[in-house]
Amino acid sequence: MNSASANMASENTASSNTTALNQVTLNRIWSRLILTALHRAGVVDICIAPGSRSTPLTLEAEQLRQDGKSVTLHTHFDERGLGFLALGLAKASSRPVAVIVTSGTAVANLLPAVAESRLTREKLILLTADRPAELIQCGANQAISQKAIFGEHADGFADLPSPTESIAPGWLLSLVSEKLHHQAVNGGSLHINCPFPEPLYGNVDDAGRYLAPIQTWLTGDKPYLTFSKTSTSLDTALTQWQTLQHKKGVLIAGRMTQADRHAIQRLAEQLGWPLLCDPQAGQGSEFAGFDVWLQNPDCVSVLNQAECVVQFGARLVSKRLGQFISSFAGEYWLVDEHPGRLDPSHKPAYRIVARSLQVADALAQDLVALDANVAGKNWAKSLAVASNKYLALLRQQCEASNTLSEKTFATDFAHWLTSETDLFVGNSMAIRLLDMCCCLPDVTVFANRGASGIDGLIATAAGVQRTRQRPMLCVLGDTSALYDLNSLALLARNPLPLVIVVVNNNGGGIFDMLPVPDAKKDAYYRMPHGVEFSHAAAMFGLNYLRPTSLLEARYACLEALTQNGTTVMELTVPEGECGRDVKALFDVIAHAHLF
Repeated sequence: MNSASANMASENTASSNTTALNQVTLNRIWSRLILTALHRAGVVDICIAPGSRSTPLTLEAEQLRQDGKSVTLHTHFDERGLGFLALGLAKASSRPVAVIVTSGTAVANLLPAVAESRLTREKLILLTADRPAELIQCGANQAISQKAIFGEHADGFADLPSPTESIAPGWLLSLVSEKLHHQAVNGGSLHINCPFPEPLYGNVDDAGRYLAPIQTWLTGDKPYLTFSKTSTSLDTALTQWQTLQHKKGVLIAGRMTQADRHAIQRLAEQLGWPLLCDPQAGQGSEFAGFDVWLQNPDCVSVLNQAECVVQFGARLVSKRLGQFISSFAGEYWLVDEHPGRLDPSHKPAYRIVARSLQVADALAQDLVALDANVAGKNWAKSLAVASNKYLALLRQQCEASNTLSEKTFATDFAHWLTSETDLFVGNSMAIRLLDMCCCLPDVTVFANRGASGIDGLIATAAGVQRTRQRPMLCVLGDTSALYDLNSLALLARNPLPLVIVVVNNNGGGIFDMLPVPDAKKDAYYRMPHGVEFSHAAAMFGLNYLRPTSLLEARYACLEALTQNGTTVMELTVPEGECGRDVKALFDVIAHAHLF
């Protein structure tokens, strides 16, 4: 080869080495970097809805799985249900969960789940595909303004530029890593908006030259940026605890894990203080049913002797307990690992941002020997007597009526669970009735008690079970079930036992408990629907049961919890009956002698 030919060959080689990457390749490479960063930050669950604009993210998520990474891909055709599925996965695992959706209103459908995560701090990472900037607000199809679409409901937001070689991959990775660190510390949702120009399909070229600066990171397994964490110090709390532990105190258990609940039980036993447990805490205590016995003036008089309250976990169900806290004038501690204000009564308080188990164990270890005659020891035992008498009265009424009603169901409910069963409780009357009428056994309880909406409950329960891999009992109302009917598709071919108890009182029974105008109640509040759920179960290939007695329902539920697959159990009860029963119960207990 002569010198001229050699020079030409050299120039052609140099030209090929600097050929610009096509858009398909850039879209896929940026998606690959984002998903790799997420996986190294602990993401093992990726939830995907169908869509074209999200193709780069979807294909790279699949590639991540094909490469042998420990990821599970979950799919659903309904983005709203997909968001709540991710919420349930994150709720049960305490890990971040990624969600991939296409552009347009698909993104907007994630808002209810994002709003819930804002309040309960589950870590959702929303990867929303978008049109490039030049196609926004110009009449292009399926293009809406997605920038900061979730507003303050998302704790973190990154509006990426369209993938381009002019931006180094290190910039993208450092941005994503910093956002992931903020989420790891504070929880909540992170929204990463990804504008992908077309073409979205095609071959991916070699991007070795573009990725060369981060090649060492690509071949490793570490996050791009590593942040050090500081530990929580309880020194100040323990100093104040030296005085507080000798007072007449009350322990309150709100939303927490089973391990947290056990730690607080140990603390309560050592202190001799009453322990009031929200349904979200799982196992009830000997003071169960306080939402009802606090209707009794004698019980209120005893509880008002308290000099201090230590509350573990927030978002309490009981209205009466909330009223007690609001009027309480003593020393008030609130312990919750989530930052922010969690007391709707806005009391002066000592706020400890830490896990309940950590604090309860520290307080128990720092207890002095409490003599039986110390003022605070077992000071409210009469309330345990009141609770026992109240629950005994409920059981008597349940046995005497021998009918299937919302009140008898809630009274009997502790017998519907085994030690191997997880419980997911819906909002509206479902969780309130369990708070009023049931002392739950030692099980793990999940609920969406942030925004406390009725949307996405079936999908959230599905996500929880996919993480926990245990039998589950899910209890919700008929309107809640109708609202999330699409999510029954997530429960088809379920390899685990799941019973969904739908209490059908023909509409929004919660409004029977509220002072809404009687003349307008059905038309604008209860909204009777007149439907039953056998066809919905059949549509999605689920088992269906409709027992007619309380004992038949209990035994059918326990049997279904031993068999793989999803069972919809419909409990048909008279409309309006629950409201009348509860109001009558309140009146009886208000005038009862419980000591």
